[in-house]
Amino acid sequence: MTKKSEILLEAIVRGADDRLATDIVALDVANTTPMADYFVIMSGRNDRQVKAIVDAVEDAIEEVGFSVKGIEGKDGNRWILIDAFDVIVHVFTSEERGFYNLEKMWTEAPLVNVEEWIS
Repeated sequence: MTKKSEILLEAIVRGADDRLATDIVALDVANTTPMADYFVIMSGRNDRQVKAIVDAVEDAIEEVGFSVKGIEGKDGNRWILIDAFDVIVHVFTSEERGFYNLEKMWTEAPLVNVEEWIS
């Protein structure tokens, strides 16, 4: 992983934690897919909190000097994907996250310890 993507990952996790995202998981997918270095998966209690988490993550990305390539799913606020180039962020409601179970699809990707960035 590049140091750049690690800085971005930390900003994303801290931004999400500021809006009380739950079950934040980061997967190191650099050796699994050419799409990104990391996938970050997290949950919000409801549609409104999911939107607040997305807004906070977007702000956190920009605050550390990176940009967002795109955001998908803002219409529904149940599963929103943020493409920040080296890091792809998935913000779900708890029900949607359980249904899609992305962590199970990417079991070959090692977990990244993000505990130190979560309060």
